[in-house]
Amino acid sequence: MQIVETTNEGLKRGYTLTIPASDIADKVGAEIKKIAPQVKMPGFRPGKVPANLVKKMHGDAIHADVLNTTLRGAIDELMAEKKLRPALQPKVDMADGYEQGKDAELTVELEVLPEIEVPSLEGLKLEKLTVAVSDEQIDEALGKIAEGQKSYKDAAKTKKAAEGDQVIIDFVGSVDGVEFEGGKAEDAPLVIGSGQFIPGFEEQLTGVKTGEEKTITVTFPEDYPAEHLKGKEAQFAITVKQVKVEAESKIDEDFAKSLGLESLEQLTGLVKGQLEQESAGLTRTQMKRQLLDTLAASHDFPVPPTMVEAEFEQIWQQLEAEAAREEDPEAAKAEIEAEKDDYKRIAERRVRLGLLLSEIGQANGVEISQQEMGMLIQQAAQQYPAEQRQQFVDYVRNEPMAQAQLRAPLYEDKVVDFLFDKADVTEREVTREEIEAAIEADEAGSEEKKPAAKKAPAKKPAAKKAPAKKADADGEDGEADAKPAAKKAPAKKAPAKKAPAKKADADADAEAAPAKKAPAKKPAAKKAPAKKADAE
Repeated sequence: MQIVETTNEGLKRGYTLTIPASDIADKVGAEIKKIAPQVKMPGFRPGKVPANLVKKMHGDAIHADVLNTTLRGAIDELMAEKKLRPALQPKVDMADGYEQGKDAELTVELEVLPEIEVPSLEGLKLEKLTVAVSDEQIDEALGKIAEGQKSYKDAAKTKKAAEGDQVIIDFVGSVDGVEFEGGKAEDAPLVIGSGQFIPGFEEQLTGVKTGEEKTITVTFPEDYPAEHLKGKEAQFAITVKQVKVEAESKIDEDFAKSLGLESLEQLTGLVKGQLEQESAGLTRTQMKRQLLDTLAASHDFPVPPTMVEAEFEQIWQQLEAEAAREEDPEAAKAEIEAEKDDYKRIAERRVRLGLLLSEIGQANGVEISQQEMGMLIQQAAQQYPAEQRQQFVDYVRNEPMAQAQLRAPLYEDKVVDFLFDKADVTEREVTREEIEAAIEADEAGSEEKKPAAKKAPAKKPAAKKAPAKKADADGEDGEADAKPAAKKAPAKKAPAKKAPAKKADADADAEAAPAKKAPAKKPAAKKAPAKKADAE
């Protein structure tokens, strides 16, 4: 095979491979001789069919298979001879006009990974900010759990319902004097001011007392899910069965047991454990940002443009999706468009850091075990319907690039942990507010600025989500249509506005992008068609 280099600019490489027709013909002849004893043909004993007849009957198919195998071998030979490390799948084309009996000419274009000098780990210093979990934080978290588990007690019959009170009501809805399907309920609990029912419904119950009967008039929203009620004016005949006021939630043994736990001590331990886990997450985020900023500041090597473009597209797709969910999508899109160049710089930094971490990991023997890889594949498969999971598993096991994308986040974490172990780490205890400020400062000081939606949460989540009580605002039977006056969940606006217009990378934690590294296995030429083969 003849190899001629056509391009050598930066990380771009181009080659023309010429495979002599005689080499292909020899391989075709050898293959015909190999399969001839297995061919059956009328008038000939098994294994006695002449080679020329086998070639006449199956020559085109054999030639196509041989050509494909030869092309793949040629590319493997090219990679080995030139010691090429492709960044992404090479572009492979066969010259037009190829016919059997002629030399096969193949063009290969690719970008290679840069030569990266693995940094010395001597002198690597990091500051580890830690946050102790205080009794006050635990009490605050317990208070939030209690707040989410509100209970109500009967009020005096003279009590007038006010915002925040709960009323137990029977109601019957009608449009133009005719009851409509799903507009009737008994003993329905409703907290005034909760926004559970359509606009105007709850407001008209302010001031009602136990035993009172009242008819209210409301208009269904134009975007109401039930077509036959959209924009319609309706009357609801209401009987107030009971007015209730919020009861004080005591955080005691009974409260813990109401959450399905054994004791208050167990609840407190769970809350403390989650707060400690959250604090550890903040510490790791701060240390990782510091580490990556240190590496980025001391390494500046060229990165493959196609990898940068692929990383940018991933970031951009996320930003566009978030912008589309904004109240004013066009304004949000215009804002991110104005900072497009910044996002491209972020993509380049992520690729550079990803390649650097990969080189550090390989140089120091960091690996993903087969068992770990199997667990990653199985976890990813859970995102698919049960009947498609095995198909996904089979696809990943046979697709090196898919495997690389799955293993990249775990590999990056392993390399980061390796570097943490090698670094000279000093610890300093700070408050939660201080570590969050440090993380914000790291973002501001580097190009890795995150979208608001990805920011470390300021809230302290509860250790365990409290189980819903049997009678909640949607009733006990779980039939959403039983109360058409109630808003359906999808119709509600998202409680928190996202801000994709801030400078971002597409992942709040993964600031490097090793997922785009090419698989270790050399890419093969695309399969040739049965007759006139071209590499695509």
